[in-house]
Amino acid sequence: MFKNLVIYRATGANGVPWEADLGDVEAALQAGRFLPCGATQPVSSGWVPPRRGEPSRDAQAPLVESVGGQWVLRLMVEQKVLPGAVVKRRVEELARQAEAATGRKPGKRQTKELKEEAVLALLPQAFTKQASAFVWIDPRAGLLMVDAGSARRAEEAATLLVQALPGLSLRLLQTQTAPATAMAAWLVEGEGPAGFSVDRECELKSTDEMKSVVRYARHPLDTDEVRAHVQAGGKQPTRLALTWKGRVSFVLTDTLQIKKLSVDDGIAEHGKPRDADEGFDADAAIATGELRQLIPDLVEALDGEQPVT
Repeated sequence: MFKNLVIYRATGANGVPWEADLGDVEAALQAGRFLPCGATQPVSSGWVPPRRGEPSRDAQAPLVESVGGQWVLRLMVEQKVLPGAVVKRRVEELARQAEAATGRKPGKRQTKELKEEAVLALLPQAFTKQASAFVWIDPRAGLLMVDAGSARRAEEAATLLVQALPGLSLRLLQTQTAPATAMAAWLVEGEGPAGFSVDRECELKSTDEMKSVVRYARHPLDTDEVRAHVQAGGKQPTRLALTWKGRVSFVLTDTLQIKKLSVDDGIAEHGKPRDADEGFDADAAIATGELRQLIPDLVEALDGEQPVT
Protein backbone atom coordinates (compact mmCIF):
# COMPACT_ATOMS: atom_id res chain seq x y z
CA MET A 1 0.00 0.00 0.00
CA PHE A 2 2.73 2.47 0.97
CA LYS A 3 5.79 3.12 -1.20
CA ASN A 4 7.32 6.10 0.62
CA LEU A 5 6.84 7.60 4.08
CA VAL A 6 7.44 11.07 5.47
CA ILE A 7 6.88 10.80 9.22
CA TYR A 8 5.38 13.51 11.45
CA ARG A 9 4.91 13.72 15.20
CA ALA A 10 1.31 14.73 15.90
CA THR A 11 0.69 16.77 19.04
CA GLY A 12 -2.06 18.91 20.44
CA ALA A 13 -1.92 22.39 21.92
CA ASN A 14 1.18 23.16 23.99
CA GLY A 15 2.81 19.89 22.99
CA VAL A 16 0.34 17.61 24.80
CA PRO A 17 -0.71 14.38 23.05
CA TRP A 18 -3.20 14.92 20.26
CA GLU A 19 -6.56 13.32 20.93
CA ALA A 20 -9.17 12.99 18.22
CA ASP A 21 -12.33 11.06 17.52
CA LEU A 22 -12.67 9.25 14.20
CA GLY A 23 -16.11 10.76 13.64
CA ASP A 24 -14.83 14.28 14.30
CA VAL A 25 -12.00 13.80 11.80
CA GLU A 26 -14.43 12.49 9.19
CA ALA A 27 -16.76 15.46 9.69
CA ALA A 28 -13.89 17.95 9.53
CA LEU A 29 -12.59 16.54 6.24
CA GLN A 30 -15.97 16.68 4.52
CA ALA A 31 -15.51 20.41 3.85
CA GLY A 32 -12.28 19.60 2.04
CA ARG A 33 -13.61 16.92 -0.30
CA PHE A 34 -11.80 16.94 -3.62
CA LEU A 35 -13.31 18.91 -6.47
CA PRO A 36 -11.83 18.93 -10.00
CA CYS A 37 -10.13 22.09 -11.25
CA GLY A 38 -12.38 24.86 -12.46
CA ALA A 39 -11.94 26.29 -15.95
CA THR A 40 -9.20 28.75 -14.94
CA GLN A 41 -8.00 26.97 -11.79
CA PRO A 42 -4.44 25.68 -12.21
CA VAL A 43 -4.50 23.19 -9.30
CA SER A 44 -7.02 21.65 -6.93
CA SER A 45 -6.47 19.38 -3.94
CA GLY A 46 -8.78 17.64 -1.50
CA TRP A 47 -9.73 14.37 0.17
CA VAL A 48 -11.17 11.35 -1.61
CA PRO A 49 -12.42 8.01 -0.23
CA PRO A 50 -9.23 6.03 0.45
CA ARG A 51 -10.88 2.71 -0.23
CA ARG A 52 -11.55 3.59 -3.89
CA GLY A 53 -9.81 6.88 -4.51
CA GLU A 54 -12.40 7.89 -7.13
CA PRO A 55 -14.61 10.77 -5.89
CA SER A 56 -17.14 10.31 -8.69
CA ARG A 57 -18.03 6.73 -7.70
CA ASP A 58 -19.54 7.41 -4.29
CA ALA A 59 -19.93 10.93 -2.97
CA GLN A 60 -21.03 9.54 0.41
CA ALA A 61 -18.12 7.13 0.91
CA PRO A 62 -16.12 7.86 4.09
CA LEU A 63 -12.96 9.93 3.82
CA VAL A 64 -11.31 8.13 6.75
CA GLU A 65 -11.08 4.35 6.97
CA SER A 66 -10.18 2.66 10.25
CA VAL A 67 -8.41 -0.70 9.90
CA GLY A 68 -7.32 -2.27 13.14
CA GLY A 69 -7.39 1.11 14.86
CA GLN A 70 -5.19 2.66 12.16
CA TRP A 71 -6.69 5.54 10.17
CA VAL A 72 -6.12 5.78 6.42
CA LEU A 73 -6.91 8.87 4.31
CA ARG A 74 -6.19 9.79 0.72
CA LEU A 75 -5.28 13.17 -0.73
CA MET A 76 -5.99 13.85 -4.41
CA VAL A 77 -4.24 16.62 -6.33
CA GLU A 78 -5.30 17.65 -9.82
CA GLN A 79 -3.19 20.01 -11.89
CA LYS A 80 -3.68 21.65 -15.27
CA VAL A 81 -0.84 20.88 -17.68
CA LEU A 82 0.38 23.73 -19.85
CA PRO A 83 3.50 22.97 -21.92
CA GLY A 84 6.02 25.78 -21.68
CA ALA A 85 6.36 25.94 -25.47
CA VAL A 86 2.62 26.53 -25.87
CA VAL A 87 2.65 29.35 -23.33
CA LYS A 88 5.73 30.87 -24.96
CA ARG A 89 4.12 30.93 -28.41
CA ARG A 90 1.01 32.60 -27.03
CA VAL A 91 3.06 35.22 -25.19
CA GLU A 92 5.05 35.98 -28.35
CA GLU A 93 1.80 36.37 -30.28
CA LEU A 94 0.42 38.79 -27.67
CA ALA A 95 3.72 40.69 -27.63
CA ARG A 96 3.60 41.18 -31.41
CA GLN A 97 0.03 42.46 -31.13
CA ALA A 98 1.03 44.90 -28.39
CA GLU A 99 4.03 46.14 -30.39
CA ALA A 100 1.86 46.67 -33.47
CA ALA A 101 -0.63 48.68 -31.41
CA THR A 102 1.89 50.85 -29.51
CA GLY A 103 4.92 50.94 -31.78
CA ARG A 104 7.30 49.61 -29.12
CA LYS A 105 8.25 46.23 -27.74
CA PRO A 106 6.80 45.25 -24.34
CA GLY A 107 9.14 45.68 -21.38
CA LYS A 108 9.74 43.12 -18.62
CA ARG A 109 6.75 44.18 -16.57
CA GLN A 110 4.35 44.09 -19.53
CA THR A 111 5.78 40.76 -20.71
CA LYS A 112 5.05 39.30 -17.29
CA GLU A 113 1.47 40.59 -17.54
CA LEU A 114 1.16 39.12 -21.03
CA LYS A 115 2.31 35.74 -19.72
CA GLU A 116 -0.32 35.83 -16.99
CA GLU A 117 -2.92 36.70 -19.63
CA ALA A 118 -1.76 33.85 -21.85
CA VAL A 119 -1.90 31.30 -19.04
CA LEU A 120 -5.38 32.44 -18.03
CA ALA A 121 -6.60 32.10 -21.62
CA LEU A 122 -5.04 28.68 -22.12
CA LEU A 123 -6.09 27.04 -18.82
CA PRO A 124 -9.64 26.11 -19.94
CA GLN A 125 -8.14 24.12 -22.83
CA ALA A 126 -5.43 22.42 -20.78
CA PHE A 127 -5.29 18.72 -19.98
CA THR A 128 -5.30 17.70 -16.34
CA LYS A 129 -3.25 15.15 -14.43
CA GLN A 130 -4.10 13.63 -11.07
CA ALA A 131 -1.94 12.18 -8.34
CA SER A 132 -2.96 10.83 -4.97
CA ALA A 133 -1.16 10.11 -1.72
CA PHE A 134 -2.22 7.94 1.19
CA VAL A 135 -2.03 9.42 4.68
CA TRP A 136 -1.79 7.07 7.65
CA ILE A 137 -2.52 8.19 11.20
CA ASP A 138 -1.55 6.03 14.16
CA PRO A 139 -3.63 7.77 16.86
CA ARG A 140 -2.25 5.73 19.74
CA ALA A 141 1.40 6.36 18.81
CA GLY A 142 0.74 10.01 17.91
CA LEU A 143 2.32 9.63 14.48
CA LEU A 144 1.16 10.72 11.04
CA MET A 145 2.75 9.35 7.88
CA VAL A 146 2.36 10.62 4.32
CA ASP A 147 3.05 8.31 1.39
CA ALA A 148 4.86 10.95 -0.66
CA GLY A 149 7.98 10.82 -2.76
CA SER A 150 8.80 14.46 -2.04
CA ALA A 151 8.82 16.68 1.03
CA ARG A 152 6.70 19.24 -0.84
CA ARG A 153 3.81 16.83 -1.43
CA ALA A 154 3.99 15.61 2.17
CA GLU A 155 3.94 19.18 3.45
CA GLU A 156 0.87 19.91 1.33
CA ALA A 157 -1.03 17.06 2.96
CA ALA A 158 0.18 18.03 6.43
CA THR A 159 -0.86 21.65 5.93
CA LEU A 160 -4.37 20.69 4.78
CA LEU A 161 -4.83 18.47 7.83
CA VAL A 162 -3.63 21.13 10.27
CA GLN A 163 -6.05 23.59 8.68
CA ALA A 164 -8.94 21.10 8.86
CA LEU A 165 -8.39 19.65 12.34
CA PRO A 166 -8.44 22.23 15.18
CA GLY A 167 -5.75 21.66 17.78
CA LEU A 168 -3.56 19.46 15.58
CA SER A 169 0.11 20.35 15.32
CA LEU A 170 2.58 18.46 13.12
CA ARG A 171 6.36 18.47 13.03
CA LEU A 172 8.73 16.22 11.16
CA LEU A 173 9.98 13.37 13.32
CA GLN A 174 13.55 14.03 14.45
CA THR A 175 15.97 11.63 16.12
CA GLN A 176 18.82 12.12 18.57
CA THR A 177 21.34 10.86 16.02
CA ALA A 178 21.16 12.20 12.48
CA PRO A 179 20.44 9.45 9.94
CA ALA A 180 23.55 10.35 7.90
CA THR A 181 25.76 9.92 10.98
CA ALA A 182 24.24 6.56 11.84
CA MET A 183 24.33 5.30 8.25
CA ALA A 184 28.03 6.22 8.01
CA ALA A 185 28.74 4.19 11.15
CA TRP A 186 26.82 1.20 9.81
CA LEU A 187 28.79 1.29 6.55
CA VAL A 188 32.12 1.54 8.36
CA GLU A 189 31.17 -1.31 10.70
CA GLY A 190 29.88 -3.37 7.80
CA GLU A 191 26.55 -4.15 9.45
CA GLY A 192 23.31 -2.52 10.42
CA PRO A 193 21.86 -2.00 13.89
CA ALA A 194 19.94 -4.72 15.73
CA GLY A 195 17.12 -6.03 13.59
CA PHE A 196 18.34 -4.36 10.39
CA SER A 197 20.61 -5.60 7.64
CA VAL A 198 22.43 -3.41 5.12
CA ASP A 199 21.44 -4.17 1.53
CA ARG A 200 23.18 -3.40 -1.77
CA GLU A 201 22.26 0.21 -2.56
CA CYS A 202 23.53 3.52 -1.23
CA GLU A 203 24.39 7.07 -2.20
CA LEU A 204 27.39 8.95 -0.80
CA LYS A 205 27.84 12.69 -1.15
CA SER A 206 30.86 14.81 -0.24
CA THR A 207 30.40 17.68 2.18
CA ASP A 208 32.92 19.99 0.47
CA GLU A 209 32.27 22.53 -2.29
CA MET A 210 32.67 19.85 -4.99
CA LYS A 211 29.50 18.03 -3.84
CA SER A 212 30.71 14.89 -5.60
CA VAL A 213 28.39 11.88 -5.50
CA VAL A 214 29.07 8.15 -5.55
CA ARG A 215 26.16 5.74 -6.05
CA TYR A 216 26.12 1.98 -5.59
CA ALA A 217 23.33 -0.22 -6.94
CA ARG A 218 23.21 -4.00 -6.61
CA HIS A 219 26.70 -3.81 -5.13
CA PRO A 220 28.17 -5.17 -1.87
CA LEU A 221 28.64 -2.35 0.63
CA ASP A 222 30.83 -4.12 3.20
CA THR A 223 33.99 -3.33 1.20
CA ASP A 224 37.16 -1.35 1.82
CA GLU A 225 36.24 0.94 -1.08
CA VAL A 226 32.98 2.01 0.54
CA ARG A 227 34.62 2.45 3.95
CA ALA A 228 37.37 4.56 2.35
CA HIS A 229 34.77 6.88 0.78
CA VAL A 230 33.22 7.45 4.21
CA GLN A 231 36.35 7.59 6.37
CA ALA A 232 39.00 9.15 4.14
CA GLY A 233 36.92 10.57 1.32
CA GLY A 234 34.75 12.80 3.46
CA LYS A 235 31.50 11.49 1.99
CA GLN A 236 28.28 11.16 3.95
CA PRO A 237 25.52 8.67 3.13
CA THR A 238 22.35 10.33 1.85
CA ARG A 239 20.53 7.07 1.02
CA LEU A 240 21.03 3.54 2.28
CA ALA A 241 19.03 0.39 1.54
CA LEU A 242 18.07 -1.66 4.59
CA THR A 243 15.93 -4.67 5.44
CA TRP A 244 14.12 -5.01 8.75
CA LYS A 245 13.99 -8.54 10.21
CA GLY A 246 13.87 -9.99 6.70
CA ARG A 247 10.30 -8.69 6.40
CA VAL A 248 10.38 -5.15 5.03
CA SER A 249 12.93 -3.62 2.67
CA PHE A 250 13.34 0.14 2.22
CA VAL A 251 15.76 2.97 1.55
CA LEU A 252 16.51 5.37 4.41
CA THR A 253 17.47 8.95 3.53
CA ASP A 254 19.49 11.52 5.44
CA THR A 255 16.26 13.45 6.09
CA LEU A 256 14.62 10.42 7.76
CA GLN A 257 12.38 9.71 4.81
CA ILE A 258 11.59 6.09 4.00
CA LYS A 259 11.53 5.22 0.30
CA LYS A 260 11.05 2.15 -1.90
CA LEU A 261 9.08 0.31 0.77
CA SER A 262 8.51 -3.35 0.00
CA VAL A 263 6.94 -5.96 2.27
CA ASP A 264 8.20 -9.52 1.81
CA ASP A 265 6.13 -11.33 -0.81
CA GLY A 266 5.27 -14.17 1.56
CA ILE A 267 3.76 -11.73 4.05
CA ALA A 268 1.98 -9.66 1.41
CA GLU A 269 0.37 -12.73 -0.20
CA HIS A 270 -0.77 -14.27 3.08
CA GLY A 271 -4.57 -14.66 3.15
CA LYS A 272 -5.11 -13.24 -0.35
CA PRO A 273 -8.52 -11.46 -0.39
CA ARG A 274 -11.48 -12.25 -2.62
CA ASP A 275 -12.60 -8.73 -3.60
CA ALA A 276 -11.45 -5.11 -3.72
CA ASP A 277 -12.80 -4.17 -0.29
CA GLU A 278 -11.11 -7.14 1.34
CA GLY A 279 -7.98 -6.26 -0.61
CA PHE A 280 -7.91 -2.75 0.82
CA ASP A 281 -8.39 -4.02 4.37
CA ALA A 282 -5.71 -6.67 3.94
CA ASP A 283 -3.20 -4.28 2.39
CA ALA A 284 -3.80 -1.68 5.10
CA ALA A 285 -3.61 -4.23 7.92
CA ILE A 286 -0.38 -5.78 6.63
CA ALA A 287 1.34 -2.49 5.86
CA THR A 288 0.44 -0.73 9.10
CA GLY A 289 1.02 -3.88 11.13
CA GLU A 290 4.59 -4.21 9.88
CA LEU A 291 5.43 -0.51 9.89
CA ARG A 292 4.06 0.06 13.41
CA GLN A 293 6.90 -2.21 14.57
CA LEU A 294 9.56 -1.07 12.09
CA ILE A 295 9.33 2.66 12.84
CA PRO A 296 9.98 2.39 16.61
CA ASP A 297 12.90 0.04 15.92
CA LEU A 298 14.33 2.53 13.42
CA VAL A 299 13.94 5.42 15.88
CA GLU A 300 15.67 3.32 18.56
CA ALA A 301 18.52 2.56 16.12
CA LEU A 302 18.94 6.34 15.79
CA ASP A 303 19.15 6.72 19.60
CA GLY A 304 15.56 7.74 20.16
CA GLU A 305 13.35 10.63 19.25
CA GLN A 306 14.57 14.16 19.78
CA PRO A 307 12.39 15.80 22.45
CA VAL A 308 10.24 18.82 21.62
CA THR A 309 11.86 22.03 22.88
